[in-house]
Amino acid sequence: MSGLLHLREKIIRHINILLLVYLTLLLSSCDGRPWNNPYPAVDDGKNILYSVFLQRPKHLDPARSYSEEEYVIHGQVYEPPLQYHYLKRPYQLEPLTAVSIPVPVYQDKVGHVLPDNAEPDQIAYTLYDIHIKPGILYQPHPAFARNKAGEFVYQSLTESDLEHVKILSDFKNRGTRELIARDYVYEIKRLAHPGVNSPIFSLMADYIDGLKEYGDLLKKRYQEKKKAAGDGAVYLDLERYPLSGVKVVDRYTYQIRIKGKYPQILYWLAMPFFAPVAPEVDRFYSQNGMKERNLNLDWYPVGTGAYMLEENNPNRRMVLEKNPNFRADYYPSSGEAGDRQAGLLDDAGKRMPFIDKVIYILEKESIPYWNKFLQGYYDASGISSDSFDQAIQFVGSGEASLTEEMKKKQIKLLTAVETSIFYMGFNMLDKVVGGQNERARKLRQAISIAVDYDDYISIFRNGRGIASQGPIPPGIFGYLEGKKGHNPVTYKWENGKLKRRSLAEARRLLAEAGYPDGRDAKTGKPLLLHFDSAGSGPGEKAVWDWYKKQFSKIDIQLEVRNTDYNRFRSKMRDGNAQIFSWGWNADYPDPENFLFLLYGPNGKVKHHGENAANYDNPEFNKLFEKMKNMDNGSDRQKLIDQMVAIVRYEAPWIWGFHPKKFVLYHSWYLNAKLNLMAQNSLKYKKLDPGKRLAKRRAWNKPVLWPVWLMLLVLILIIIPAVIAYMKKERRSMNMRA
Repeated sequence: MSGLLHLREKIIRHINILLLVYLTLLLSSCDGRPWNNPYPAVDDGKNILYSVFLQRPKHLDPARSYSEEEYVIHGQVYEPPLQYHYLKRPYQLEPLTAVSIPVPVYQDKVGHVLPDNAEPDQIAYTLYDIHIKPGILYQPHPAFARNKAGEFVYQSLTESDLEHVKILSDFKNRGTRELIARDYVYEIKRLAHPGVNSPIFSLMADYIDGLKEYGDLLKKRYQEKKKAAGDGAVYLDLERYPLSGVKVVDRYTYQIRIKGKYPQILYWLAMPFFAPVAPEVDRFYSQNGMKERNLNLDWYPVGTGAYMLEENNPNRRMVLEKNPNFRADYYPSSGEAGDRQAGLLDDAGKRMPFIDKVIYILEKESIPYWNKFLQGYYDASGISSDSFDQAIQFVGSGEASLTEEMKKKQIKLLTAVETSIFYMGFNMLDKVVGGQNERARKLRQAISIAVDYDDYISIFRNGRGIASQGPIPPGIFGYLEGKKGHNPVTYKWENGKLKRRSLAEARRLLAEAGYPDGRDAKTGKPLLLHFDSAGSGPGEKAVWDWYKKQFSKIDIQLEVRNTDYNRFRSKMRDGNAQIFSWGWNADYPDPENFLFLLYGPNGKVKHHGENAANYDNPEFNKLFEKMKNMDNGSDRQKLIDQMVAIVRYEAPWIWGFHPKKFVLYHSWYLNAKLNLMAQNSLKYKKLDPGKRLAKRRAWNKPVLWPVWLMLLVLILIIIPAVIAYMKKERRSMNMRA
């Protein structure tokens, strides 16, 4: 009988445990908080934006950084004097910390002021006076901390002082000061610092008067100090070394002197390279022991922007918090057509930023990222190839539209053609595909017709892109749409639409080039061309096979020569590649930034420039030199049209495509508009945390029926066993009796 009681007690205990587990789950679901919420409960309903980063930023120093994933962070921290208007298109510069857009003053060789309409060859120097708004403060930072006597607290640290310091927040005291003109001058000087290795130093040395010589001086001083310091830190006090082309005029004004005429400098003044760096910050980070602890501008940027980087853990997350010292800055009151109807002007005139905190989480895989977005745990998302069909469908007109699943969740779609180009280039120094003779030109034209980038966009990019008609992308001055803008070498304009020229036309050009049916008319040998690549990954073979197929359409054999990236760069530098794939993203929205890729003196082999095709046409070069420094207008457009016509005809590139950006965002994510030039767009964004919380709860309700089912199954399993066991015990008792 005792065994029966023991079994009964055991069964009751298991059932109680199951009921307790169920009741715990039931009670935890009563508060409405989803079980799968990856964030702390204390953050529910808070004004926090959640986003991702796919790879760690290497440089957050504004003089060094030159990549998109880095701009996402320090574009919110640093403030150059100018910025791009958030809403207006075409992209338009406006003041940020500057009082107004600086106006150029032209001078001749002896310093006489020239009229505004002076010819470029008369202009020896251009002066830009930049006036800074007073009262702008830096974010709180240990570099500015002072004691009651006004002395810096952390500018003379010893190794013992740093013994317990691991991260920036270990410094308990923080301070601030006003932004002044010398901070901008200091950063321009840093472009020439040999220890910084700024990627734009050589370019700026061609334009900023005295910068090249300044770099030579700093290099000499740096080597001297490095030798004296041994293994210690090296600090160059740049304020001790004047730069002839950049000077402080007064507390809120500095001047930049440009050699000749270079209106594109205004675009550079909207980039972090020309953001301010306080000398105190440079001194603070240059102390012994700082580098070993990752305490530097590459890890902890210091600026006057709307946000500051409070946590930098590149293996897990990065956190931006609202800068408590940020000045009064207001949402724009005007935009372009349709912005008001889209709700993009609902916050006109309101003080920014709207979001208190931004948490960027490292996501190495696209599927978890996508699933968390659909659950409401990320506020916006790109679209990977794996999730494209789930999110996007194409309507009859060929326009992208959201699927019903996305519409039910009130998810929104933003698209924009990017200011970039991906192209296939011919090495113009090559004896087969290069040169400006008729044979090589017709060969390139034939291949340009055969390689169908409309097909490439459809297969490899889910339709996200448009075939290029020339080197200039949409959104950049000089780009023309429709009939005026099509490439007559590869397309025809029929019935108001573009139509690709036929393979028959390509074969005719190929025969006229001396290769009928893809064979050399003189030797009878098949034409074999080489495509050099530095591709890696499982998807590359499919792309290479596609390239081969395109060439085979006109009976040309293509051999892919794949190498590692360093070897590929070496082949490009030495001119040993025959055909290659390359790309360019706009530094600034000006046609000069794309047409210079075909300018002869920028040739990669002879001049180590960005002209990877080594194209060198005297007529094109002459037009470029005249066009590059002109103001936008009809005269400049005429020159651009001539230049584009030349390179279309000579076909040094197969023009490839301009990618199209697709971004999804939730209904609680407000003021969303793609701006491909602005790097500080976070301050304009806004959230409705209450709506987000409600949606998360609705989309992530716990499913309890499996628990009930499991409980029922266990009970059904246990009851027969109990009955059988009890019968057995009774029989045993009867036999003993």
